[in-house]
Amino acid sequence: MKILIYGAGVIGCLYAALFAQAGYDVSIYARGARLEMLKTNGLQYKTDRGIKCANVKIVSEVNNNDRCDFIFVTVREHQLYDVLAALRDNVSPNIVTMVNSLDPYGKWEKICGKNRIIPAFPGAGGGFDGEVLDAALTPRIIQPTTFAETDGRKTQRTKELAEIFKRSGIPYRITSDMHAWQVCHLAMVVPIADAYYETYRPEKAGCDMKLMRKTARRIKRNFSMLKKCGAKLVPIKMELFRILPTPLLTLGLSVTFKSSFGDKFMYRHSMKAPDEMRELHRKFYSYLKSSCDEDSASMREDPDGI
Repeated sequence: MKILIYGAGVIGCLYAALFAQAGYDVSIYARGARLEMLKTNGLQYKTDRGIKCANVKIVSEVNNNDRCDFIFVTVREHQLYDVLAALRDNVSPNIVTMVNSLDPYGKWEKICGKNRIIPAFPGAGGGFDGEVLDAALTPRIIQPTTFAETDGRKTQRTKELAEIFKRSGIPYRITSDMHAWQVCHLAMVVPIADAYYETYRPEKAGCDMKLMRKTARRIKRNFSMLKKCGAKLVPIKMELFRILPTPLLTLGLSVTFKSSFGDKFMYRHSMKAPDEMRELHRKFYSYLKSSCDEDSASMREDPDGI
């Protein structure tokens, strides 16, 4: 089975290494400085036993007749439309969009073709230590790699995709409503990113209990508004953010922000992609206001105003 990773950032490189380790034929499309680094040194990544070099091909172009069983698009949201346009005439049947977005999937299919998109989201984080990838998968209980058909059906290709993840040792979940899942994901991560951007010492955000309380109230308010609007909270554990008492959620956030998990999976991404997260902030609250009734829509983004 042939796999193309379109995007050589942390997420793309980690999944490429894991797929290659499982024996798949993997190529990574890269550009610029990352392309030169990978061509020179290969894809080096840290493991518990030291540094390994993944058995992957590095490519600088993707031709229309380059057929892969699955193309994983691992770019930032603002880059997605250019990527889909570039893949419009490519003969590969399946495009897995591992991107944070609230855009309707039909809009994507108008660009790259009907029934090609499989929306997904990774369960991973980390960074590069010089030229070596230092990244990891998130624990299954927190956030497995999640995906679905745009209409929620289970199909042969979702079974094949599940097998790829299983064989590669990647925790995964097939959800019934990927759009609802992404809405709920942003309801949680947007306030978390905001917390880092609102302090002069983002690396110490978890020590600021006033900021943690504000973040807890924002998260609770987001999920309460979604519930009021009739939105589905998925996965079901997202209900906890709505019903947990604010002091308990505040304490939990503080502990998480100060942990090694928070550093690898929350802090690094927020600091690396502030423009993307601020744009997702804008889109999420616009979505929330447009989806709710007039009373909810009139609520301010600042939870202290409630």
